[in-house]
Amino acid sequence: MAQSLELLLIQFLMPDNDARRQAEEQIKRLSKDPAVVPALVHHLRTAKTPNVRQLAAVLLRKKITGHWAKLSPDLKVSVKQALIDSITLEHSSPVRRASANVVSIIAKYAVPAGEWPEILPFLFQCSQSSQEDHREVALILFSSLTETIGPTFQTHLADLQPILLKCLQDETSTHVRVAALKAVGSFIEFINDGTNVVKLFRDFIPSILNVSRQCLANGGEDVASIAFEIFDELIESPAPLLGDSVKSIVQFSLEVCSSQSLELNIRHQAIQIISWLAKFKASFLKKHKLVVPILQVMCPLLTETTDGDEDSDLSADRAAAEVIDTMAINIPKNVFPPIFEFASLNFHHNNPKFREASVTALGVVSEGCFELLKDKLEHVLHIVLGALKDQEQMVRGAASFALGQFAEHLQPEILSCYQIVLPCILNALEDPSDEVKEKSYYALAAFCEDMEEEILPYLDPLMGRLVLSLQNSPRNLQETCMSAIGSVASAAEQAFIPYAEKVLELMKSFMVLTNDEDLRARARATELVGIVAMAVGQTRMEPILPPFIEAALAGFALDYSELREYTHGFFSNMAEILGDGFAQYLQHVVPLVFYSCNLDDGSAVDIDDSGSIDNGFGGVSSDEDNDEPRARNISVRTGVLDEKAAATQAIGLFALHTKSVYAPYPTYSTFFLPYTIYNIHATDVSEKQKEVLDTVMKIYISTMTEDDDKEVVAQACSGMAEIMKDSGYMAIESYIPRLAEATLTLLREESSCQQVESDCDADDGDVDHDEVLMDAVSDLLPAFAKIMGLNFEPIFAKFFDPLMKFAKVPHPPQDRTMVVACLAEVAQQMGPPISAYVDRTMPLVLKELGSSESTNRRNAAFCVGEFCKNGGVAALKYYGDILRALYPLFSNSESDFAVRDNAAGAVARMIMAQPHAIPLNQVLPVLLKALPLKEDFEESMTVYGCICGLVISSTPMVIPLVPDIVNIFAQVIVSPVESEEVKNQIGLAITHLISLYGNQMQPIMAALAPGYANALAAYASRR
Repeated sequence: MAQSLELLLIQFLMPDNDARRQAEEQIKRLSKDPAVVPALVHHLRTAKTPNVRQLAAVLLRKKITGHWAKLSPDLKVSVKQALIDSITLEHSSPVRRASANVVSIIAKYAVPAGEWPEILPFLFQCSQSSQEDHREVALILFSSLTETIGPTFQTHLADLQPILLKCLQDETSTHVRVAALKAVGSFIEFINDGTNVVKLFRDFIPSILNVSRQCLANGGEDVASIAFEIFDELIESPAPLLGDSVKSIVQFSLEVCSSQSLELNIRHQAIQIISWLAKFKASFLKKHKLVVPILQVMCPLLTETTDGDEDSDLSADRAAAEVIDTMAINIPKNVFPPIFEFASLNFHHNNPKFREASVTALGVVSEGCFELLKDKLEHVLHIVLGALKDQEQMVRGAASFALGQFAEHLQPEILSCYQIVLPCILNALEDPSDEVKEKSYYALAAFCEDMEEEILPYLDPLMGRLVLSLQNSPRNLQETCMSAIGSVASAAEQAFIPYAEKVLELMKSFMVLTNDEDLRARARATELVGIVAMAVGQTRMEPILPPFIEAALAGFALDYSELREYTHGFFSNMAEILGDGFAQYLQHVVPLVFYSCNLDDGSAVDIDDSGSIDNGFGGVSSDEDNDEPRARNISVRTGVLDEKAAATQAIGLFALHTKSVYAPYPTYSTFFLPYTIYNIHATDVSEKQKEVLDTVMKIYISTMTEDDDKEVVAQACSGMAEIMKDSGYMAIESYIPRLAEATLTLLREESSCQQVESDCDADDGDVDHDEVLMDAVSDLLPAFAKIMGLNFEPIFAKFFDPLMKFAKVPHPPQDRTMVVACLAEVAQQMGPPISAYVDRTMPLVLKELGSSESTNRRNAAFCVGEFCKNGGVAALKYYGDILRALYPLFSNSESDFAVRDNAAGAVARMIMAQPHAIPLNQVLPVLLKALPLKEDFEESMTVYGCICGLVISSTPMVIPLVPDIVNIFAQVIVSPVESEEVKNQIGLAITHLISLYGNQMQPIMAALAPGYANALAAYASRR
């Protein structure tokens, strides 16, 4: 075989494709015989040309896995020795590297079996050789072996560290330093969190930085790229490998990303390191005071623009914006001051790129720094609205983007500025630049979405411009225009009816587009029809729906993920407006949502096969090629994930709105059906529903403690709270112990997603946790209380201390009000057992009544009311303190109506719970002065029910106040936002007053505003 194989190897290297193909087929045939191994080893050692020797090694690497077990012990020894000889004696570097790759594959089987004890001593000896080539190949082999026998090295790390460190500092050979750098990177995943091992690894970082700087200075950007890959793995490693080296890493990264002479890809890698640190190790940046230095580099990078022929995904300005965004989300208090300063200093800059950067920065941080931006809203709007009139297109476009971000993230405060903002956006829609127009449509869409009746004065001019633009603009503007129309329709609701017919008629032409470049517009049109349908209602839409539904179903057949995503949203809206009437479409749409749910989500593994030698040998394939290359990076096509998310939501809405008709469909799959539990009731749970519930509960409970993403855990907690409230105690009784344990783990901040970096000390007492997560966790406690009532107390006793920790210094006001709101809702649902906690919580709640934050005062007022209602004698001794603390909330200095409404609710609960403990002659006039309620109408039944009760019981202190009470009652009766239940209660009270004081009531009724007396009389006559 050896002679014929040699000829085939030579033939394979010929430029003639036919000859090459014939050689490959013959090599494949010969490779089925184990005898190919010694033949290839022979040519590896004896072939005259390096190319043939290298090809022999490449083939050997591919074939050795399938044949190794069949070789005799003597032959195995011979093969191993030949490979060692090739590594140490071979003059060709590519051949040595190819031989090293074969060693790695054999070691995978031979080392665990104890068949190659000499390999590690050989490598240690070779790595310290005086010959540069030997040191390099030993390091290459170290890297390669981590892929196959990585754990074996864990016990040798202490011996390896000084060798690798010495090689990293090898001044005689760049090749050795680079090989050492790669070897260090290969060992990261095998580092545990042992103190000694961590210290050993941290010692590498200065040398890694030195090697990278030296190579960059000599044009070796590929080496610096390896260093950044190592830093990436250091950041993601569960072992605390960074330590104080984070300062040096950040400094190096900032040097690289700010150097415009370097290639975009290496600069992008440097910026990405900063982004990962901000996302995963934000406390490091605070501890080492790196936030300002980073932003001092990132903000100027926003001024860089990418040439048209360069990859915009790698552009410095875009990457810098991502870093600033990530930092703002994770450490907003540290990020906002320097960003605000940058914007304030540069929005009048002579260079338009700096003016653009100033407003871009404000828009970018609006999601993370929303609370801080709200406090500076007047000033930042002055900057952004001024930029919207700038002479430079780039500045106006950035201003439109920033306005859109403000509209999305600064709710509801931004809406109070609609009289200033909306006309500016309308003017921007007439901008000569299509780019500015497109961003202005985005701003308009974001701004209008949460408007209500405020949009009505602008509705006609808005729709006139939008419909005209929809008819006459290029595709990209039509798409954003449709988004804007959807937001207007959502805000206007029934007031949109006069415009619906024209819009829907236009959408018909978009929903039949089939060219690839038009499918995004078709997707937006499908979405818009669903939104318009929601706005105008079932009565007007149902007769004209069939052609739109037919078009939506036809669009699903087109291979375009975004169109499928919006189609699921469209059918979700149809289910909501049609209710049971949507059942006729289930047979068509349910298979579609499960098609999307079961799609490959696009996970893509980037295989690091850099150790193999291609050089034209890639055509050699193998039926027995069982190598396991190392997976380096994983990426995900988010478009498919968005589609799956829309499909999953659609399943829930189908089940919610069609109810029992949907019951047969969960047989398609149980994994994607968390929403179907909304149809579960304690008294009527089918086996299929039990199966779905069991699947969902297990997923949610494990997610709460095991998932490392806080946003995912927060969603799981919110979903669990809804499940508990909708399903009831009987349905989830068996899960309560595990659920309670998971909740306790989260309250103690011991879940996977709450683990702070172990190699970074707490930052001077600064509390760093996810507010959204803990708000979601705190929602679980009232859900427990609702389904368990009195029986929740033993579980709440375990929750109490971990919960109260969030109300202590140094936790911020948001945490304290979270605790108070949670206590209030628990008291409301659990009832009398809350009395055992009154003494331990009342000092906190009383203090919160005087908070400078309106949300804190509001929640505290609600809480004291619930404590007095359910706390019995335990709360009675605090009545005097409570009334004194509530009194300022009724004064003119309290500007928040919701706070005053909750204070009124608290007083009403106190009166109903302990009427004899309240000085009614002093309290009632103050209470009545605050009525009628202005904002929090959930307090209506409590407040007006209390007053009605006092009237009907003929409480003496009420008699002098009857004119004021009747005037208040009249305003409530004519209010469109008050419930019939409240109005009927008032009708009873008025009937009682007329029956007792008929003649005296006539002048009081006559003094009312026109129509009020008749409205009151109408409700009184119903009794």
